[in-house]
Amino acid sequence: MIIISGGDEAGRGAILGPLVVSVVSINKSLEHKLTEAGVRDSKMLSRKRREIAYKAIKGLASDIRVEKIYPEEINNAMKNNISLNELEAVHFARLLDKVEEVNTVYLDSPDVIAEKFGLRVSNICSKQTKVVGVKGKTEKGVRYTKILARHKADSIYPVVSAASIIAKVTRDREIDALSRKLGIDIGSGYPSDYKTIDAIRDNMKSGALDMHLRHHWKTMENIRQTRLFNFDGFKEF
Repeated sequence: MIIISGGDEAGRGAILGPLVVSVVSINKSLEHKLTEAGVRDSKMLSRKRREIAYKAIKGLASDIRVEKIYPEEINNAMKNNISLNELEAVHFARLLDKVEEVNTVYLDSPDVIAEKFGLRVSNICSKQTKVVGVKGKTEKGVRYTKILARHKADSIYPVVSAASIIAKVTRDREIDALSRKLGIDIGSGYPSDYKTIDAIRDNMKSGALDMHLRHHWKTMENIRQTRLFNFDGFKEF
């Protein structure tokens, strides 16, 4: 039996709420069923279709792992000059260490050089791994887990698409729960969302959102410095 895994995230460019990373594992012989069930890159699906695909993935996957990286951890990383790529790699490595048997791991790479992200994860992971596309010494008789890091892997490999959906649905539910808890419409949590920007601006004095914000994002600096009402120029980072 050949087990493959896919890894992806949701919320990387958000200014509010967690960054969610997910690893989905499946018997390779069943991977085609993901496509048949409508599994695609989460960005290509409506929220309703993501929820439907989420249930299908739950029924097909042999293992699903999720970690939520909350703003406090992200803010501390930024203070210590730890990049978001490095932080993601740490959490992906943790998830992969929990997966018992896997032949190949496909990762959506945020690094400019795709293989660099694979190396980041490989160097942290306790498993014996080999990064596809990177030369390195291997020992005879040792079973290596292959790591293939590629740009836009979520639109190429169904198992990565599955991970993107698990991460996205998990994050959406987190944001909904946070909005209910605070009694504030915080929108999607992205800087391109006017509801999110308005919620942050309207609650700056009360500090109600402070622990849920990524304070070192450029958008937050702009909000503090200018308190502008027009955020057309801001983009997701």
